[in-house]
Amino acid sequence: MVHAIDYHTGGEPFRIVASGVPDIPGGTVLERRESAAAPEIDGVRRLLCHEPRGHADMYGCFLVPPDDEGADLGVLFWHKDGYSTACGHGTIALGVYAVDSGLVRADPDGETDVVVDVPSGRVTARVRCAEGRVEAVTFRNVPSYVLARDVELGPLAGTGPDAPAAGSGTGRLAGVRADVSYGGAIYASVPAAAFGLSVAPEHLTELIALGRAVKAALAGHPASRHPGDDRLSGIYGVIFYDELGPGHQRNVTVFADGEVDRSPCGSGTAARLALLHADGFTGTLVHEGIVGTSFRAWVAEVTEEGIVPEVEGMAYRTGEHRFTLDPRDPVGTGFTLR
Repeated sequence: MVHAIDYHTGGEPFRIVASGVPDIPGGTVLERRESAAAPEIDGVRRLLCHEPRGHADMYGCFLVPPDDEGADLGVLFWHKDGYSTACGHGTIALGVYAVDSGLVRADPDGETDVVVDVPSGRVTARVRCAEGRVEAVTFRNVPSYVLARDVELGPLAGTGPDAPAAGSGTGRLAGVRADVSYGGAIYASVPAAAFGLSVAPEHLTELIALGRAVKAALAGHPASRHPGDDRLSGIYGVIFYDELGPGHQRNVTVFADGEVDRSPCGSGTAARLALLHADGFTGTLVHEGIVGTSFRAWVAEVTEEGIVPEVEGMAYRTGEHRFTLDPRDPVGTGFTLR
């Protein structure tokens, strides 16, 4: 029996597993992320994320102990292909969950910090309440920064085993360049207009294919390496964006293997803000997602390592579940069709 509470943040699902997961060993959350690949643990991820209990774009987390007493909880984020290093929309949902469940005692008419240890570091969900109800959450991220500019995406751009070979259908990338930045995970940013597209549902199938191609093109590229910890390396997501006006953008993030973020993507918003700040932007970014929801983001602090972004959004509870697996079930822990 696995007990889960579901939320959505900006339309993106977030399934919080409250019980039913075996102990995940490790001295830190980052170490526990590596241990979670064990079959008895990863089987729970597959059960909850894959069909028929989830879907190809499902997202969720396991709650784990924090690294030390300075945080309220630790978390391992997961998707259909494995475990991510950061998740802004999930951190926002965790802030709401922590207050709703009484895990963190909140000021009923003020702001309360929920401190969360995630694989990329320590983050904070600042939960704003009025008359005892959560109204908004501000996600304060780890330092975020630019890794590379104008990276060519033509065939053989990368050198890793997943890099595309000549003639592999990546010709549409010729002449297109990406900016690469870190917001708790590493993202490549490309204007949708570079492919003659816009961030709109009718273009989503093409954008998914292009997201996979961009990620493959950058596999093994020096721009995809984290400068301090190789466990955080690799292009996690590709952000396609439209410029809508000063301080106003629309984006869709294609992450993992063709998974689509319905929200404006919290850690992706931080990565975008790092690029914009480097270009001289100093205001508040209104960042829309592909389904029309939006986050607001700004630079709270500038450090030697990078900017400290804050991203404001809201999460809403959608349900509570108790999942089981019948040992006679021929599909077992499930499947995905994409």
